[in-house]
Parts: sequence; C-alpha cells; structure tokens
Amino acid sequence: MSAQLDKIVIEPQSPATSCVIWLHGLGDSGAGFAPVVPVLGLNSQHSIRFIFPHAPEQAVTINGGFVMRSWYDIKSMDLHDRADIQGVMASEQAIRKLIVDQINSGIPAEKIVLAGFSQGGVMSLFTGLRFEQKLAGIMALSCYLPGGETLPEQLADANMHTPIFQNHGEQDDVVPMFAGKMAHDALIAAGYQSVWKTYPMAHSVLPNQLIDIGQWLQQAFK
Repeated sequence: MSAQLDKIVIEPQSPATSCVIWLHGLGDSGAGFAPVVPVLGLNSQHSIRFIFPHAPEQAVTINGGFVMRSWYDIKSMDLHDRADIQGVMASEQAIRKLIVDQINSGIPAEKIVLAGFSQGGVMSLFTGLRFEQKLAGIMALSCYLPGGETLPEQLADANMHTPIFQNHGEQDDVVPMFAGKMAHDALIAAGYQSVWKTYPMAHSVLPNQLIDIGQWLQQAFK
C-alpha cells in the first residue's frame, strides 16, 4: 500500500483549527462523502478542515476477486473472520500518516476526529482506539469491529475517554445491526464513552442523521 493516500480536502472559510478525517466504505471513494459537508448544519464560520481519503484499489475476495477501492480484503461474511487483519493494519499505517500530517501542520490531535462509514468505520475504530495521542472523537457509521465482539490489541490509554459516536441502520442488510451493537457493547464493557444511535434506514446515511453528526462534531470540538 502507498504510504501517501490520495484525498479530497475541503477547507473552511477561516483558517482551519480542527479536522475531520472521513473514511469511505467498500467500493466507494472520498468523493462519495465529500458532498455531506454543506448538509451537516455547521455554523458558516466553522473552522473545520474535512479530509476524504481514497482507499487503495485491491482485489476483494467476497466480490469474486474484483478489484475496487478497499481498506482491506473481506474474506467471508463471518464477523470473526471478515476483515483481513494484515490489510487492516496496512491501512491503519496510511491513516495514521494522515493524522500525523495534520498534527505537523499545526492542528493538535485533540482537535482531530476520525470518522468512517462501513469499512471506513471499521478503520476509524481500529485506528482511533490504538492511536497514542488523544483525539477529539471517533465516529463509526454502519460498521463493526474486526474481531467481532473483541476489541483490537494494543489499545492506547490516550483515547480511553474519547467520545465515540456509533450509528447504524435498522434495515441494514450489508452490515447487520447486531454487528454494530456487538461492537458498541464491547466498547461499553471496556469502559469507553460510546453513544449508540439507530436510524430507520438500510446501509446508508439519512439527512436527519447528518444533522445529528454535525451537532456531535461541534460538541466534540468544544
């Protein structure tokens, strides 16, 4: 995997003092979520930089080996063996570089939110929970943990109390809601500060959900 991910960057009107790194799902690209920024209901004077990276292209086993943008290979539908952990860790390194680049640009870690949808949400949880500096928040939409009900290894104490926002669709037939709830229960059992919210939708996002996300982001950056 390339150490440098291609990305779409949306700058605020005023100089950026905080940042959201938003990871897309399987087969999508950063362009899939970039249009959500204007519909988050943020104050027009906000100073949040939004970064929408593109996952690398690779073969995906459950899709017959078809090459598409993917953060890791999906080997089976079994939640305990779905994510190729080697691929997860390779993507983690590329995502960590995005975070470090923002820190080096002057935005402190505690002003960075790591967000993601589906595969991207898996990566936001995995990377955020293991990152050694405190983040502003972790957002995990319509996703699961790579280990099912098991948290990643080598968790970082720095993000033990970082706000986590988990959303899931009640009619999701791609990532069943129980998979997201399993992740939430594991986080709560381990003492993490995770909020769980469901919506009457499939594997997607809704306009009112995006408003909720915008409000959560503004709270995370206070």
